[in-house]
Amino acid sequence: MEASVILPILKKKLAFLSGGKDRRSGLILTIPLCLEQTNMDELSVTLDYLLSIPSDKCKARGFTVIVDGRKSQWNVVKTVVLMLQNVVPAEVSLVCVVKPDEFWDKKVTHFCFWKEKDRLGFEVILVSANKLTRYIEPCQLTEDFGGSLTYDHMDWLNKRLVFEKFTKESTSLLDELALINNGSDKGNQQEKERSVDLNFLPSVDPETVLQTGHELLSELQQRRFNGSDGGVSWSPMDDELLAQPQVMKLLDSLREQYTRYQEVCRQRSKRTQLEEIQQKVMQVVNWLEGPGSEQLRAQWGIGDSIRASQALQQKHEEIESQHSEWFAVYVELNQQIAALLNAGDEEDLVELKSLQQQLSDVCYRQASQLEFRQNLLQAALEFHGVAQDVSLSDLGSSWEGTPLIKRFHLLLPILDVGLQGLREKGQGLLDQISNQASWAYGKDVTIENKENVDHIQGVMEDMQLRKQSRCEDMVDVRRLKMLQMVQLFKCEEDAAQAVEWLSELLDALLKTHIRLGDDTQETKVLLEKHRKFVDVAQSTYDYGRQLLQATVVLCQSLRCTSRSSGDTLPRLNRVWKQFTIASEERVHRLEMAIAFHSNAEKILQDCPDEPEALNDEDQFDEIEAVGKSLLDRLTVPVVYPDGTEQYFGSPSDMASTAEHIRDRMKLVSLKRQQLRHPEMVSTES
Repeated sequence: MEASVILPILKKKLAFLSGGKDRRSGLILTIPLCLEQTNMDELSVTLDYLLSIPSDKCKARGFTVIVDGRKSQWNVVKTVVLMLQNVVPAEVSLVCVVKPDEFWDKKVTHFCFWKEKDRLGFEVILVSANKLTRYIEPCQLTEDFGGSLTYDHMDWLNKRLVFEKFTKESTSLLDELALINNGSDKGNQQEKERSVDLNFLPSVDPETVLQTGHELLSELQQRRFNGSDGGVSWSPMDDELLAQPQVMKLLDSLREQYTRYQEVCRQRSKRTQLEEIQQKVMQVVNWLEGPGSEQLRAQWGIGDSIRASQALQQKHEEIESQHSEWFAVYVELNQQIAALLNAGDEEDLVELKSLQQQLSDVCYRQASQLEFRQNLLQAALEFHGVAQDVSLSDLGSSWEGTPLIKRFHLLLPILDVGLQGLREKGQGLLDQISNQASWAYGKDVTIENKENVDHIQGVMEDMQLRKQSRCEDMVDVRRLKMLQMVQLFKCEEDAAQAVEWLSELLDALLKTHIRLGDDTQETKVLLEKHRKFVDVAQSTYDYGRQLLQATVVLCQSLRCTSRSSGDTLPRLNRVWKQFTIASEERVHRLEMAIAFHSNAEKILQDCPDEPEALNDEDQFDEIEAVGKSLLDRLTVPVVYPDGTEQYFGSPSDMASTAEHIRDRMKLVSLKRQQLRHPEMVSTES
């Protein structure tokens, strides 16, 4: 029975063991009766619990029961005394019934306990409180009976709860620890695995239980020592009553089992750590020998140019980055294995060293593969770089202005040095490829390098052929360039000549194309000749434009600038613009002259078929207006876009042309007068 189960009953203090002893060293059991009716069932439960506390040795010395009836009735006292016969008949040696100062009536107390000693099994005496010391020493009595023994029922109850809790937890914990420890000590591997799989842990914290036990033992020992000093005189668990030996025994057992349990946990933790390390090692090994090696086997080419080699290097850097993550795991695992090896557990040394060796071999081999691949790609990049430098595709532009023969003498040593370097780089690269053993890829496989070897040899042979054929190619190129230069010079000269021709045509137009014709027929002939003249000028201008366009194309091909085309085109366009303006002015004048002569000839000729035309005054006005406009236009110069002015012919030539027009206008005016006054004509005749 546990105190926690009947805690409400125990709190009522229906009975208690104060720790006091009678003169026979028997324990004193006190039953304080009160005014209220005592529940006999609860009292019986209380007595059963209290009597279960002392040891058998202590019980053998008997109990002295003090029934405090000072606040109760006689029939209750009698009932309690009789109940003791059934509850503790063998353990009770003396029952002291403390009577009140005013004793019960003799009618009530006619029952004589002393006569019933044989039947009850123990002696019952009625005694007042002040005479109780006749049977029990004052130091063994509580203050309620005039003694000096201090007793705190709630304090005792709390300590009892702590003791029982500790006893229960420690006992259960011992069973659990024994199960765990015994399971780990078994040699049967199946049972060991089963115990590990269950991951069985104590239901309570051993440290907490041990701390509780030490605190409880310290409290008991302190109260025991203080009891003799007059401090705290109550010692409810002193000697056999206080289970100090039991607490100490439990603590010793707990410390022993807990020490074994800690060792089991350490071994289990070490085994778990070892298994985790083994699992991580296999993860690293499996990746490096699996996907890692596959990545390297897939990257076997060296590229056919600088750009291709750089792309392969970039891809290799990505592969190295992935490997770096696993190498970091390798470093961490290696440190953990080294720490376990330093711990000195011989049973795991062989397995740890085996794991460390396996991990190191795989990682070092994979690192060697990566380094070999990186060196191979770097050698390929250097080889392609030298090949590009040796290539003569762009060497011609660096020798502009150098005579061809001198260029050959300067170029050949450069080619020899470059080709020698290319052969050295190529041979070194071929040696690396030939030393590419199967171990570099983690498995016994044959790596096909024929394509790489053929490419390297092909590049070296191609460069050698270029050296032999480049001079001939340069001669052909220079011959072509020389022909283009000749064509360029010719086009520039012809374009300049076209400008000169166009200038001469303009000059001829202004100086010699002056006459406007004496009649309609002659003027039309002049207009037709002028149009042919313009066609010639147009052809000259188009020819010059074509030459200048050819000059631009040749300069682009020769990668040079024209010496004269820069100002020739503006000159050509300027002269052509001037010619166009002068030509248009010439056409306007001729067209006006045709209109003037045509109308004048109609008037001056006698046309009886058209008498109405002769009488048309508007026609005379029109002829006069056209004539005046033509005369005015002869005095106006040709104005160019730049603001300069130029006259057709000399002033004398313009005066002669104007005089002819005026004479024709006079004839028309005379004809008009004749038509108006025919009688004047007759008289004159």
